[in-house]
Amino acid sequence: MLNRLEMLRLFCAAADASSFKEAAARLGTSPQAITRAVKELEEAVGELLFHRNTRGIQITEFGTQLAEHAREMVTGVDKLFHHTNPLSDTNLEGLVRITAPSPIGRRHLLKLLLPLIRQYPGIKLELGVTNLLADVVDKKIDIGVRIGPLRDSRLVARSVGKVSFFVVATPELVATRGKPITPQDLLGLPTTALMDGNTGRIWPWYFADSQPLTLTSPTLVSDDPEVECDAVLAGIGYGQLSNHQAEPHIRSGRLVTVLDDYQPVPWDLYVYRPQRGPVPARIRLVFDRIVEILSDPSTFADPP
Repeated sequence: MLNRLEMLRLFCAAADASSFKEAAARLGTSPQAITRAVKELEEAVGELLFHRNTRGIQITEFGTQLAEHAREMVTGVDKLFHHTNPLSDTNLEGLVRITAPSPIGRRHLLKLLLPLIRQYPGIKLELGVTNLLADVVDKKIDIGVRIGPLRDSRLVARSVGKVSFFVVATPELVATRGKPITPQDLLGLPTTALMDGNTGRIWPWYFADSQPLTLTSPTLVSDDPEVECDAVLAGIGYGQLSNHQAEPHIRSGRLVTVLDDYQPVPWDLYVYRPQRGPVPARIRLVFDRIVEILSDPSTFADPP
């Protein structure tokens, strides 16, 4: 019979995997060891932890609750005995899955993580550039970047900065169509809009001390902030862009701001990871590097 700590460790690996075979591969053990540990734990607690069929496994509601508590316990015990230098850990190899919004992922993370990959050739990155909210457990995500509030209390998150939003347009468009005085004036002007891929609806524009404004007839709608930014730069319409996108072009004179008195409260920029037991050295290393990158104001200073 397994000791209880090892039983919980194997169970946590199974809870974070799509199959016992995958869990075994992560821990360097056999699927039979995972199966035995789960069976012994089910007998110990008197509850079914996984539904099993020919297509795979599905954790039960009781199993999900137990896994949350078990991860904390296993992590706490591991910390008592973890005194090694993480950078000398033999786990500095393997895959790290990352998800980030497209402007940050494309423009900044890929370029600035390249030196880390060269320094540690055993680390492989899978960078998902998406504006959709990804389930970190279902998608097996190790590290995520998000602008705005995090709704999952199970995440370990670091706020690394603030993201401001500006209403901007080209000087030529402002000269031709006029400068809006209040947010409502935008309804009579050409605008761009961003589609929320999670809901299929247009993102509203936010302003200080006023209700969000939903555009009724934007000139261009895209689900990609990069496309929207390009459209604003082309003079198609007014757009509400993040400071990461807009500020380089404001400094160069390609864009000008309007409605400055109505600028909304900045949103937090987070780097997060799921709470899933001990964190491998490769994930700690990449997580800390992303925090360092996105905490540095100079990361966003240069034009894209």
